[in-house]
Amino acid sequence: MADAFEKLAWDDLRVVRAVAETRTLPAAAAKLGVNHSTVFRRLRQIEELLGIVLFERHRTGYVPTAAGEEIVALAGRLDEEITAVTRRLAGRGNSPAGELRVTTSDSLLVHLLTPLFARFRQACPDMCLDVVLTNQALNLSKRDADVAIRATEHPPENLVGRRLARIAWALYGRAIDFPIPLEGEPDLHGRVWVSLGDDLATVHAVRRVRAQVAPERIVYKVNTVLGAAEAVQAGIGIGYLPCFIADTMPTLTRLAPPDPALADDLWLLTHPDLRHAPRVRVFSDFLAREIGRWRRLLEGA
Repeated sequence: MADAFEKLAWDDLRVVRAVAETRTLPAAAAKLGVNHSTVFRRLRQIEELLGIVLFERHRTGYVPTAAGEEIVALAGRLDEEITAVTRRLAGRGNSPAGELRVTTSDSLLVHLLTPLFARFRQACPDMCLDVVLTNQALNLSKRDADVAIRATEHPPENLVGRRLARIAWALYGRAIDFPIPLEGEPDLHGRVWVSLGDDLATVHAVRRVRAQVAPERIVYKVNTVLGAAEAVQAGIGIGYLPCFIADTMPTLTRLAPPDPALADDLWLLTHPDLRHAPRVRVFSDFLAREIGRWRRLLEGA
């Protein structure tokens, strides 16, 4: 049990506390700035990790057990200490200030980054984030953006940064269309497919679909990963999706394990002239720590 408690992250404690305070998963999700399915999945994983039940499920809502009350109390104490430290650091006048322009994709923003950006703003209240959503690489040399957060196997040579995680991809379909637990490879004969659009042809999953699926069976293309996930969820077809998105959608099911050949690296990049700027350095260090806590989800574990 002690080993299990050591594996708890601050985000785990925040989930338990939010459910205890709001008594419902949708309200807890709104409080945390995440999806309802994410709270459900994380709470189940926390209880499995600890081997204990933290909440009793009643018609009136989620009620903490005795063990749950202890976790909630711990989360409260830690939150007070973190707030106190943040106030003291901010009072020293050394916190970075100014605007930081960040470019990323809609799928990363919606399913990963927004709550992390919110916590960064709490830690650095004098910082302003200007977020630019695009699937195309902006020119950081011309200061189109200060920092880029991208999934790529080959970051531009003129940029510097750090690799934050490995993003796993797998094949998904609607659970209602595949009701029997899968053993081995599912029968996909006659199935129609969803794929990313031609302007994302460098993505591994797009190349795989082009190579292995007859063109007439690719019935839907869209130029964002978020759009592809919505299409598969709507039942338009099966398709390859990042696990950190599809695994939080309870109506989807994996049709095969994550394929290492489809994985991408998640990079945080900036121009060499900016890497030592206080606002860039503080943002990069913060995001690297926070994303590290989500590595298992990103890697499809």
